Amino acid sequence: MTDTRTICSRCVSDTTIPKIRFDGNGVCNFCKVNDKLARIFPTDRGRQQMLDDLVANIKATGRKKKYDCIIGVSGGTDSTYTLYSAKKLGLRPLAVHLNNTWDTEIATENIRKAVEKLEVDFREIHCDWEEFRALQIAFLKASVTDAEIPTDIAIFGVLLRVAAEEGTRYVLNGHSFRTEGIAPIGWTYMDGRYIRSVYKQFTGEKLKHFPNVNLGSYLYYAFLKRIRMVPFLNYFDYSKERAREVLERELEWTYYGGHHFESAYTYFVIVHLLMKKFGVDKRKIGFSAKIRSGQMTRQEALEQLKTPPPVPEGLTEQCIEKLGLSPEQFEAIMQAEPKAFSDYKTYYPLLQTARPFIKVASMLRIISPVLYQKFFS
Repeated sequence: MTDTRTICSRCVSDTTIPKIRFDGNGVCNFCKVNDKLARIFPTDRGRQQMLDDLVANIKATGRKKKYDCIIGVSGGTDSTYTLYSAKKLGLRPLAVHLNNTWDTEIATENIRKAVEKLEVDFREIHCDWEEFRALQIAFLKASVTDAEIPTDIAIFGVLLRVAAEEGTRYVLNGHSFRTEGIAPIGWTYMDGRYIRSVYKQFTGEKLKHFPNVNLGSYLYYAFLKRIRMVPFLNYFDYSKERAREVLERELEWTYYGGHHFESAYTYFVIVHLLMKKFGVDKRKIGFSAKIRSGQMTRQEALEQLKTPPPVPEGLTEQCIEKLGLSPEQFEAIMQAEPKAFSDYKTYYPLLQTARPFIKVASMLRIISPVLYQKFFS
């Protein structure tokens, strides 16, 4: 059978990605988003001045506080390098980790080494496992590609809550569009109403302990508490490979084999659920980002995409057992018809209506320009 997929002439994004568009030269809309972000976060001499100004603002707003910034840590490359860089720049971070019980031993040890060697305070927040497990199962039953967003939203909510408690105005995250790109909303969409609606539909209950981020709570944190979520690594000419070398040398950090594979559940979602049920290969996003930033050739990416990432022996079975699903229940989940986030209640229609206001907030850096580009480009 002939493969009729259209692929970007510049990166490796193709028509398996919902709502991808190509210009007359065959370049996709995600490359255009990358170029917009590259103008906002340049790598020339202006980059260093932007970073210096950001660090100065963080220090100034936090000078009377115990911590001048909050950093979520997972034991992965990006978050650990964010913590390392913040400390080297003279910031006083509080490292925060959301423990959802899915951390690998490597990730746990990486976190321990990082906070000890960098001499930063550390706070671990535990999820209510039974509720969190029910939420993860609900998203599996919802038959959407967003199976990992309960963790993402929980991290977001915990970091905002801790920042508010500490009176700290900056939360630094380890996202870099140069190495990760921006996940298309057709593959990854998240908001607090989406979380609530899926949980309610598949459990019949309301969330009680989950650190959700609803519209009201987000506005409270962003406008009343004036907390800023900063994509810190966008201010660097960032390379994961160079970062790993630094972390291995300075912190005795250990690599875990793949993007986000520091979490056993994320590993399972990426290499089993998404690829086998939905035909989604998220490597295309990261590879495309590296191609655009000159860290990988297009041919190298195409060659690697020919071979799916390996599924560790027993990983799927271990995850199913931990969730409390029988093999028959999981098979029913795998066979269920795929759905989209738009099949559930979300804030997305409201976001579209409020686009002009969100654009202004992005320009003022009240919200990250990365989020604006994700939702509206």
